Amino acid sequence: MQKISKSIATLFFVGFSPIAPGTVASLLAIVVYLLVKDNIFIYFFLTMFLLILGFWSANRARKDFPDKDPAQIVIDEFSSMLLVYFFIPFNPKFLIIGLILFRFFDISKIPPLKRLEELPAGFGIMLDDIAAAVLANLVLQVLRFFPAFS
Repeated sequence: MQKISKSIATLFFVGFSPIAPGTVASLLAIVVYLLVKDNIFIYFFLTMFLLILGFWSANRARKDFPDKDPAQIVIDEFSSMLLVYFFIPFNPKFLIIGLILFRFFDISKIPPLKRLEELPAGFGIMLDDIAAAVLANLVLQVLRFFPAFS
């Protein structure tokens, strides 16, 4: 079971990418988003399933790594990235801006995201990314009302 959780948590070893594993996982999530964006039910349930799977696998796989929030665990970026585009109309600009905002909030760990990361095991790994996704989504929601972005 530990090998399965580690495989899922590292997104089948995408997390071992030598260059920006979290960004690679986020880009893969955009591909998934593009495949499911037109069916809100599939999009919603897939996102919830991946988030639950993320909590489970990150919590178990965390034991295999020395860091509190290991860079190799990327299920958090992958699953949370899908939250960035919830209730955002499809627009290539929003895809790019959403990715940039999500990665900015995830990497910079602005308060209170840094405190979320300090939660135990899988909760800390997942919740800071979920919060980063929610912040990115909120910014996109505001940008929707500016003509330059529509």
